[in-house]
Amino acid sequence: MKVLAWNGPKQMNMEERSIPEPNENEVLIKVDVAGICGSEIEGFLGHNSLRVPPLIMGHEFCGYVEKTGETAEHVPKGAKVVVNPLIHCGRCEKCRKGLENLCDHRQIVGIHRSGAFADYVVVPESAVVEVPASLDSYTASLSEPLACCFRAVRRALDKHPLANVFIYGAGTIGVLSALTAEILGANRIIMADINEERLATMKKAGINHTLNPEKTDVKEALPKIAGEKGIDVIIDAAGFLPTRSQAAEVINSGGVIMNIGLGINETPLPINDFIRNEVTVLGSFCYSRQDFYDAVQLLEEGKVNPAGWSEVRSLEDGQQAFMDLIEGRVKNSKIFLQINK
Repeated sequence: MKVLAWNGPKQMNMEERSIPEPNENEVLIKVDVAGICGSEIEGFLGHNSLRVPPLIMGHEFCGYVEKTGETAEHVPKGAKVVVNPLIHCGRCEKCRKGLENLCDHRQIVGIHRSGAFADYVVVPESAVVEVPASLDSYTASLSEPLACCFRAVRRALDKHPLANVFIYGAGTIGVLSALTAEILGANRIIMADINEERLATMKKAGINHTLNPEKTDVKEALPKIAGEKGIDVIIDAAGFLPTRSQAAEVINSGGVIMNIGLGINETPLPINDFIRNEVTVLGSFCYSRQDFYDAVQLLEEGKVNPAGWSEVRSLEDGQQAFMDLIEGRVKNSKIFLQINK
C-alpha cells in the first residue's frame, strides 16, 4: 500500500508498505479521506514532542471496513465508518471519573500508532463509529475536530446560552467552533484572524462578522458589532500571546475565556483582573465518547459541512500541502487528502 510518511522536520515522503493485519479485536479500514489537523502542522515542523519520526500521521478520517479480527463482531465488513482516534485505558482514575480524554495511558491514532495518511489503517473495533453510506466522506472526516469544538463550545456557553461569541483563529477549529456556537444558540459570532483570504472565506461560510487585528483596532470595533451586550464568551483557537492578552481586555465581567488553541505554553495573564471581574478561564482538550457521537449526529443531520471553506488534494500532494499551510498560501481553513479514489 502507499503511505505518506513523516520522516523528520518538513519531510513527508510517499512510500510503499505492507498492508497491516488486524489483531483479534481490531479492524482494517480502507481509508477514503483524511483531513490535515493543525496539530499535525506542528508535528511536521518538528515542534511536537509526542510525534516521533518515522510516523504515519492522520487522525481525522473516514473509510470502509476491509477486514475484521476474530473477535471484532460489531462492525460489518464494507461498513462506512469514522474513527474516534483517542484510545483510553478505561481503568485509571481519570477514566473512572468519566474523563477518558485525559486518560493517563491514552493513545492517539496517528501519534502513538500509525494513522490514516495511508491506503489502509488498523484501529481497535471499539474506536469505530458507523456512519450512513449517504454521508459524504469529507463531511464525515470532520467528526474528530468537530467533537473537539463541540466539547469546548458547549462548556463555554453553559452559563451564557445567548452570548455574543468572539473567536480567535479562522482555521478548522475556529470555523467549527463558530458553526457549533450558532447551533447551540449563540447570538452574534465574531471571528478574528490576520489572514485576509481566510476571513473572506469565512464570509462565504456564513460568518458575517470578521476582524483583522493587524488592520483594525479590535477594542474599538467589537462594541460596534456586539452592542451593549458585549462579549460574554471568547474561544481562543489560536493560543498565542496577542490573543490571550487581548482576550483578557475585551471579555465582559463574569464572562468565559475558553482556551482550545495550543499555540504557546507560558503566557503572562492579569490574574487580579480575572479575580475582580469574576472571569472564568477554561481549557478544553479533545472530547468524551459522547462528544464524539454528538458530533457525528450533527454531521449526519447536515448541520455542519465543509462546503465553502475547504479544499481537496491528493495524498501524493501531501508534502506540498503541508508546506503551503506553514507558509500561509492556503486561503481555505481545511485541506482534505483524498486517499483512495
